[in-house]
Amino acid sequence: MTLSIHARLFYHFAEPTDVLVQLEAAKLPEQRVVDPELWLTPVLHFTRVPGHDEIGTRIWLRVEGELALDYKATVEIVRPAIELAALPESQPHLLPGAVIDYLMPSRFCPSDRFGAFVETEFAGLTGGACVAAIRDWVAGHLSYEPGVSSAATCATDTFVQRSGVCRDYAHLVIALARAASIPARYASVYAPDVQPPDFHAVAEVFLAGSWHLVDATGMAAGPEVAMIGVGRDAADIPFLSSFGTATFIEQVVSVGRVN
Repeated sequence: MTLSIHARLFYHFAEPTDVLVQLEAAKLPEQRVVDPELWLTPVLHFTRVPGHDEIGTRIWLRVEGELALDYKATVEIVRPAIELAALPESQPHLLPGAVIDYLMPSRFCPSDRFGAFVETEFAGLTGGACVAAIRDWVAGHLSYEPGVSSAATCATDTFVQRSGVCRDYAHLVIALARAASIPARYASVYAPDVQPPDFHAVAEVFLAGSWHLVDATGMAAGPEVAMIGVGRDAADIPFLSSFGTATFIEQVVSVGRVN
């Protein structure tokens, strides 16, 4: 699968401000980024640094006045489809060191609050079968409603209000998976069927020695997803973090299938 990606951001900064951006598709074995183009208005500083877990690239900017970024790329994806429910578990004591942090609670995924629920609702399930059941439970119990959550909403809030957007779905899947002793992390991605078109968030779980994408919204499938970056939750990988006051003007994201 090949995707054509176009993302445009437009902000205003009244005074010199440090800004961290992550919106470029990551260069990975399962996705080849072809002819990427990044255009931006003149800035006071520009430096690339590695993304979380060395996946993708972040850009440090120092800006004043208007900041416009325009990113275009073609991404060839060779990530295979997997049968999630068939994947065996990875027992915690056998996990590699880099994965251990994804068993722990984080700011938006307080997994320690879901232990009793997971033990009851998903009793007897392990590995991919447990994750598939978690995905289906979240898909069946939440309604996709833009505007009902905010940047402060965590998985506990979403569990109670039973609604949200992709970020909230991902956070709840991650929290429930971690509560079941399955490593899970947050992934920022581009996907062609997201409605309305936007940056998209999915969960990733570590099973059978590797990471696998899980999307409870049903809008993204692994073979058609271009990954941007990963983290413990949304706090680790916003597409733009401003270390000062920023005025939002415009954001446009377009993702289409080439073939």
